[in-house]
Amino acid sequence: MVAMTNWDIMSEEFFAVASAGMEKARLDTLKAGVPVFYRAANGLEVKEMPDGRIFEIRYIPGAPRDRNYEILRELSVAA
Repeated sequence: MVAMTNWDIMSEEFFAVASAGMEKARLDTLKAGVPVFYRAANGLEVKEMPDGRIFEIRYIPGAPRDRNYEILRELSVAA
């Protein structure tokens, strides 16, 4: 664990540590068998499954939490 005292949150160092932490959390969640939802670097909203499949999704405003998105298409891993 890295001590975060007196860090500039706009620094490259902070970005690198935060990015590494988010990537570890994503991988740990997938390893636990739980899908992960996030906005990809290319701006797409995605659902990543523990088996490696990735889907582009669209959130449905006002829908119940367990049905608040729809799958638009499956993406290739390269996407």
